[in-house]
Amino acid sequence: MKIADLITWFEAWANPAWCESWDNCGWQIEPGILQEKTRVLVCLTPTLAVMQEAIAENANLIFAHHPLIFNPLKSLRTGEAIAEMVRLAFTHNIGVYTAHTNFDQVQDGTADVLAQILELKEVTPIVPTQAGLGYGRVGSLEPFLTLQELLATIQTRLTPPNLIFSPTADLQQTISRVAVLGGSGASYISAVAKTAAQAYLTSDCKFHQFQESRDRNLILIDAGHYATERPACDRLVQKFQSLNLDWVQLSQKDEDFRQFFA
Repeated sequence: MKIADLITWFEAWANPAWCESWDNCGWQIEPGILQEKTRVLVCLTPTLAVMQEAIAENANLIFAHHPLIFNPLKSLRTGEAIAEMVRLAFTHNIGVYTAHTNFDQVQDGTADVLAQILELKEVTPIVPTQAGLGYGRVGSLEPFLTLQELLATIQTRLTPPNLIFSPTADLQQTISRVAVLGGSGASYISAVAKTAAQAYLTSDCKFHQFQESRDRNLILIDAGHYATERPACDRLVQKFQSLNLDWVQLSQKDEDFRQFFA
């Protein structure tokens, strides 16, 4: 399959026109590779380490969730990470394509994969956007779990380096309804509270957002940005593999960018 055909297939599933106005979905760098056979490296965040990995693997496309370019660039200078990414991309004919908030909304996107990992039933979007799609997912646990069991399940299946949750008097309380949203989902707390979810799995939550959740009788669970979005990248690799591409692999150089001192 040519790169142009892969992008056409993907955009029929997760249209970049669906991305938010502040976002930057679609081509970040396209150095004239559309007619080449696809050798794609999938990653969460396009970094220099991932670019070097793509060069070593003779890949011609980096397919990322996070955009390489968020804001209009004012300059490209030697020693800057984005400038170096651009230089290497054109030198080695490697494109960089991003699927961000459009990928968040779709079936088998970031939130949908989290819901599947927790085996939620009767799943619906937290905030619908169109045709049954939308941001986040909320559904039922069958069978019900205690909060302690839910936390243990998240720790086992997502393996976050650190798991933060709202203070609670009873880890043995029964949890039957859970909401999930990969990445930075604290701005959706009020929407989640309206879904009757008892617990909300997301990331990048601040001190007062935990307070807000407690005040809304919602258990907020922060598993970290990387742990809540990386699984969807793995699912994307699986979908690409079904297309019989020339080569596809999940990046081994993706980074969490955080360490925790034990």
